[in-house]
Amino acid sequence: MGVKNLWDILESCKKTLPLHHLQNKRVCIDLSCWIVQLQNATKPHSSINLHFHLRGFFHRLRALLALNCTLILVTDGSIPAIKFSAYRRRLGLGGDQVVRDETNLKTVLPLRRNMGSEFSCMIKEAKALGAALGIPCLDGIEEAEAQCALLNSESLCDGCFTSDSDIFLFGGRTVYRDIHLGDGGYVICYEMVDIESKLGFGRNSLITLALILGSDYSQGVHGLGREAACQIVKSIGDATVLRQIASEGLAFARKSKGSQKQGEVLVCDTNKENILVQKRNINAANVQDQLKGDKFLEVINAYLKPKCHSADSESVHRVLANYPFQRTKLQEICAQYFGWTAEKTDEYILPKIAERDLRRFANLRSSSSKLGLQVPLLEIPVTCPVSAIVKPRKVQGRECFEVSWKNVDGLKSSIVPADLIESACPEMIAEFEEKKAQEKKCNRKPKAKKSDNGAATREVERRLQNLLLDIELGTNATPSTAIFHEPVRCSNDLEMVPSLNLRRGVQLSPGEIKELDSKYVVSWHRMASGSY
Repeated sequence: MGVKNLWDILESCKKTLPLHHLQNKRVCIDLSCWIVQLQNATKPHSSINLHFHLRGFFHRLRALLALNCTLILVTDGSIPAIKFSAYRRRLGLGGDQVVRDETNLKTVLPLRRNMGSEFSCMIKEAKALGAALGIPCLDGIEEAEAQCALLNSESLCDGCFTSDSDIFLFGGRTVYRDIHLGDGGYVICYEMVDIESKLGFGRNSLITLALILGSDYSQGVHGLGREAACQIVKSIGDATVLRQIASEGLAFARKSKGSQKQGEVLVCDTNKENILVQKRNINAANVQDQLKGDKFLEVINAYLKPKCHSADSESVHRVLANYPFQRTKLQEICAQYFGWTAEKTDEYILPKIAERDLRRFANLRSSSSKLGLQVPLLEIPVTCPVSAIVKPRKVQGRECFEVSWKNVDGLKSSIVPADLIESACPEMIAEFEEKKAQEKKCNRKPKAKKSDNGAATREVERRLQNLLLDIELGTNATPSTAIFHEPVRCSNDLEMVPSLNLRRGVQLSPGEIKELDSKYVVSWHRMASGSY
């Protein structure tokens, strides 16, 4: 749940960013939040046994992998003692009696989660799917969003995916509340820098809002709404608000010292420019119980000092390493849960893995260029995964190229954005365009030369007259006598007639006649004897 109404308070800071905003970033994922989101989205259409939530999880991961996102899955550990009441209320078990008799929550041990529950089994399946894709998982000590916030605040990741608003109270700086893959894809983003500049709330102020409005760790102050709470917190300021709570609880939320009526609290009229004190009667016993400072200290410490793996711990170092994509393992998982063939799994994932590798290569070239190193494509120590450009394509109005791959087992070609090819291997675009221009030039038909058709016709007529004369004089010639025409431009102006002249009376064997017939246009004339 996080902090009650906090997402509504932060609405003005919400940003909708295109999915490619996450390109080349390292991102943590609160796995439980994603599974809950996907389960709720698919629940009206399917049962849990069809694993539709896991299929949605797969498609989210493949989209982010194609952008060369380095992903870290983070799971919840034990349930903090301070959260027992909220946890039991969420399960409908009545949490009010859980820790009522405990004077100090430090004496209550964290509660281990039921690893055999249906939801825990869903988490295990998601972790196995992620591992097959080369995505590591960090099992949190307690709250997953607290672990994500620590990695983000320590600059070990660029942002966190979670729907729990209390991640800001744990120190998170960049939070992606949701992701959508349709129509090019986009993410819903909130950044702490915007919350500080637009709303004037720092981390301390947000913790104070949790104390007043209620959260997983506190029930809040009855009778105070979000607008009044915001005005009260702003009136004190982020720098001093927690010190004031530590010293006197939420006494600043009560009527000024001059009030003689116990149980009246300050409520701010947000329609006025200045804070206006109004009287609202609430149960006096509840006021004293809710506004005592000692209880709030435990809540404040739970947010400021959550139990997490430290930035320099072995567990964190492990998930920061690179892990290989396990093709065979992924095929087995997809066959088991989705009923896919190995070929269908390859069709879904291999183009994305290849695109990720190409983005890594593009980053290498970009980094080299920034250092002033202009290394030719063929001289780069790391081999470019693209072997050639096949043809230009357009996908959803975006310029792309169909490319062939090398060293990508099971994938011959796929379509990638043109700007990615431009950044990774512009030499291939130049080579492709040059080859295309050359082919166009070779396929162009040569224009026929203009000729004097009248002169060609007169020449043919002269040849025919000479031919008739030869026939008349050739009655004593041997049957093998032949006349071979000299070159004459034909009337269709497309080809030349091969020519050869033989004197009358030259004797030719049948083999010679056949050979000449295959090479020349020959006119064989019937003699008086009736032979040729």
